[in-house]
Amino acid sequence: QVQLVESGGGLVQAGGSLRLSCAASGRTFGSYAIAWFRQAPGKEREFVVAISGSGAGTYYADSVKGRFTISRDNAKNTVYLQMNSLKPEDTAVYFCAADLGIWTRSTPGSWKFWGQGTQVTVSS
Repeated sequence: QVQLVESGGGLVQAGGSLRLSCAASGRTFGSYAIAWFRQAPGKEREFVVAISGSGAGTYYADSVKGRFTISRDNAKNTVYLQMNSLKPEDTAVYFCAADLGIWTRSTPGSWKFWGQGTQVTVSS
């Protein structure tokens, strides 16, 4: 069982930056791949990026490549999402998800554990 808590969301102007955090419980955090998804009002939940348990492997959606960077600190049981050059279309609730196994999964239903989300709003 893994419990996830997101933080770091907020309101930022277009072109600005935010860093989201996903803090996890459990002593086997390094065994879990972690993903970030986002969901805008009236839209389906969308894959953003994922990272392997060791941190060596990452997998980005085309829409955020070159702007977002995922990293993890297994000693702190935390995954970070650095978001730069933010656009109004990045506005959404951002969720982190965890599961064992391969990290290159982009469908929400393939991830087992979820946090409650943090709101990111980018103004134009």
